[in-house]
Order: sequence, then C-alpha cells, then structure tokens
Amino acid sequence: MKIFSPDFPSSGLSDFSTPKQLGFFFPAEWHQHTSTWLSWPHKEASWPGKIETIYKPYSQFIKAVTEGEKVNINVANETMKLFAAKHLEANGVDLNKIEFHFHPTNDAWCRDHGPAFLINPTEKKKLIVDWGYNAWGDKYPPYDLDDVIPTLIGKKLNLPVYHPGIVMEGGSVEFNGEGTLLTSTACLLNKNRNPHLNQSQIEEYLINYYGVDQILWVDEGIVGDDTDGHIDDTVRFVNADTVVTVIEENKSDDNYALLQHNLKQLQQMRLLNGKQLNIVELPMPGEVIWEDQRLPASYANFYISNAAVVVPTYRDKNDDKALQILQSVFTDRKVIGIDSTDVIWGLGSWHCLSQQEPAI
Repeated sequence: MKIFSPDFPSSGLSDFSTPKQLGFFFPAEWHQHTSTWLSWPHKEASWPGKIETIYKPYSQFIKAVTEGEKVNINVANETMKLFAAKHLEANGVDLNKIEFHFHPTNDAWCRDHGPAFLINPTEKKKLIVDWGYNAWGDKYPPYDLDDVIPTLIGKKLNLPVYHPGIVMEGGSVEFNGEGTLLTSTACLLNKNRNPHLNQSQIEEYLINYYGVDQILWVDEGIVGDDTDGHIDDTVRFVNADTVVTVIEENKSDDNYALLQHNLKQLQQMRLLNGKQLNIVELPMPGEVIWEDQRLPASYANFYISNAAVVVPTYRDKNDDKALQILQSVFTDRKVIGIDSTDVIWGLGSWHCLSQQEPAI
C-alpha cells in the first residue's frame, strides 16, 4: 500500500494503518456534502453520434446540484473550460458555484474514477482512497488519465491519499453510513477486476479502506450494463435501514428473473443490529434501445445532493411513478427528474457521472 500525504509523517499516517484503523469511514450519500465532483464529458466514443445532445440535460443536472452545494468540474484545458462554461451559462447555471480544475480525463464517469472521500468526524479529518481503475475490466482503453484523478484531487485539496492497490469502482458499492456496504458478486467477483482475490479477500479490502463492518451481496446486475452489474443501477440505500430496489413487472423481460433473484436475497439480509432491511420496490422503465442496443436505463441511478435527489427519466410511462415513490422516501429533499434518454446512450446516468465530497 502506498500513501501520499501532504504532511507525512507528521500526519500520523503510516504504511501499517488502514483508514478504518484510523477511524475513517465512507459516509452515506445523504450525509451533508461540501461539494460534488464531475469530469466534463468530451469522449465522443462514449456517445457516438450523440454527444452534443447530452450537454443540455447534463447542465440541467449541474444546475439542480448547485442549488445546495458547490460543483467541481475536471477539465482538460482552458478550451474545454470555456466550452463547459458556455453550456452551463446557457442553461442558467450560476458559475459562481462552479470551480474548474485542470485535471485531464479519458472519460466522464467520475463515480468510478473519482476520489472516494472518507471522514473522521471526531478528529475533523478527511482523506481520499485512490482505488485502481481499469475501465470496467479493460473494456475501454486508454484510462491512464482517469486512473490518477483521485491523487490529483488529493494534492489539490492537500489531503492524504491511500492506494490500496486493487481495482474498485464507486458505482459498485453502496453505503448506509452505519457500517454496512452493499455490492454485487456479478461485478466484484468478475475475473476482469481482481482475479487474484477471492470474496473474503475483497471483503477485507472493502472493510479496511471504506471503513465499514459488514458486506452484503446481491448477485445480479441489469441487462445492458457494461460495468458487469454495478449496484447503483439496482439497489440503493435511502436511509440507514431502507433500500429501494428496481423490479421488472414484465415477466417476459430479460431483467425480470434477475431482479426477482436480487429481491429474494435482500429479503433474507440482516443489518448489524439484526434488523431486516425495509425494502421499497421501484419500477423499471420500459426498454430503452439505441441502434439496436439495449441500454441500462434504471431509476436507481439517482444522485442524492444537498438540495435534491436528481433522478434519470426516460420519457416512459413509469417516470412519474418512480419519482413519486422516491419522493415518498426522501422526505427531506425535493426529487427532480431530468431526462436521461440521450445521456444513457453512454451507458450511465447521473449517479455514474458524479462523486460527492462529504463535509466533516
């Protein structure tokens, strides 16, 4: 394990201590944010023939987030910064709430290549974990620029940065903020990530570098998900003991059996306090197809910001139903739907594109 620390060794961090041992943990997404981090979309191959169509909804997403917090955006250079600012201003975003950082990226999926921020509220400290990143099993090289983003941000913010030395993506893990992490075997046990590690060894990394006490596993992801089954498309914590999980109502749909299997697994789970999970079922949208490819459209890929829960919608009959269900569980925030029909052509939506920086 390597550690970058701006004040090492006086920080007290050592190669023999993990974030958990030092009292750090990854808080739940509804924990107060200092800011949100994004990487400006620029890779045309991620939205072939369509990238220009995403800037309006992407800017609308940023506007919704800036209602309650600052937004940091990674850009390659001054040209990209001016291009981004033009789109943001055109969609009514207050640029005083935006800070651009010259951190070049390969792609836009900041949930997976961005920093994992851990906090120690007792000592009023924050650190970053920089997991390895290989573009979901070496599917989309190159990814060298994305892989170093967390360390660049750590240096910019003058925060210690831990390097566990294994591949892990932010969209593959979900947290309740009270010691429980939820993930999927389809993704984390896939041999294209960490083939040298078994399930118990991966759990040890999760516990030590996310600061949790319990790992819960579902098996399946949704059809069309090129991440091999990220949890942020299927099951999300909405409070410490409640999850929403997507359910396919059409028995002939390929997702039906997969999601029923996950539901049965969730029903058998127990939290650290011995309680069953409260499970709220969330519908799936109908198939979203582009150029004969089924896309991983899911209402579970929402982002919890300070001011709002921003939900992807798909011009579908279930959009309103999903928004109403989510509003019923997020009683302290407004739930906003933003059209993701073009964005999902990149095979991800609002949660995949964003990474929260928690307040201490």
